[in-house]
Parts: sequence; C-alpha cells; structure tokens
Amino acid sequence: MEQRTGPRSDVRQAVEYDLVELVRLRTLLFEHLGGDFFDPAAADDGWLDALAVVLKEQLTADGVRILVVDGADGGLAACGIGTIEQRLPGPHLHNGRIGQVIGVITDPAHRRRGHSRAIMRGLLDWFRDREVARVDLYASAQGAPLYRELGFTPHPDPALYRRP
Repeated sequence: MEQRTGPRSDVRQAVEYDLVELVRLRTLLFEHLGGDFFDPAAADDGWLDALAVVLKEQLTADGVRILVVDGADGGLAACGIGTIEQRLPGPHLHNGRIGQVIGVITDPAHRRRGHSRAIMRGLLDWFRDREVARVDLYASAQGAPLYRELGFTPHPDPALYRRP
C-alpha cells in the first residue's frame, strides 16, 4: 500500500511543456514492467518520437486525460493517462462507454508519497463525470494493491492479443 510520507500530491492536467518528461516517465514504465514483451531496449528508438507526437495530440483530445504531479526537482514526479472509448451498449455496459487507465507511473525518487493514488482519484473522478460505465486497467504487481483498494477487481473476460 502506498503511504504518504511527503508533501501533498497536487495533480494537474499535463500541458505541452510536459512532453519531454512524459516521454521519460513512459520509458521508465516499460523498463519496470520487465520481460521481452515490454523491453524498450529491444526496440529501435523510433517509438519515442512516435510517442511524443501522439502525446502532443492527446493533450487536448476530448476522450483523453493526462494527469501529472510535479516533482521538487523541476521534472515530473508521476503521470497517468485515461482514455474513453465508445463501444456498443450491452447488458453489462448500458451506455457503451469504457474508460482505460494507461500507464500510471511514479519516478522511483518520488515513490511512497501518494502520487499514484492522487492521479488515480483524479482519473476516476473524470471517468465518473463523463458517465463511463466501466474502467479497465492492467496492473503491475506493485500497483495491484492500490487498484484493488480503489475498487478494481479481476476482469471476467479472457483477453487475447495479436500483432498484425
């Protein structure tokens, strides 16, 4: 469980000035997930340029919210991204609106201060305000206790993926 040992986490929406730091934190995320599937060193660096372009576009997109916490060193201490997708309504998804939490990450030098919790609460408020019927996320072993505390449970749908 994440405990607050430092100053209060002031969450704000990311702006274009934050792009370099957002790319840095996303790289840290993949480095900490481990395994060949996520290993950024196994890929060419072209993905970093593509990431910066997409993040810049998404900073002002209606269906995306990028939240950050500033670090005392002038960089970002943490970030988290939420997206909303409109799917077809169904019996367990009456309005078809699904939220996805993407890559909540705290810089190792700023951990255990409540930053991830504050970002998650901000994202969950944003999803609620937009009447999202369900919020999905993938949890690391480190993050899973926080997400469970916030009400997340294992997803009943089996997941498969394919790379074209």
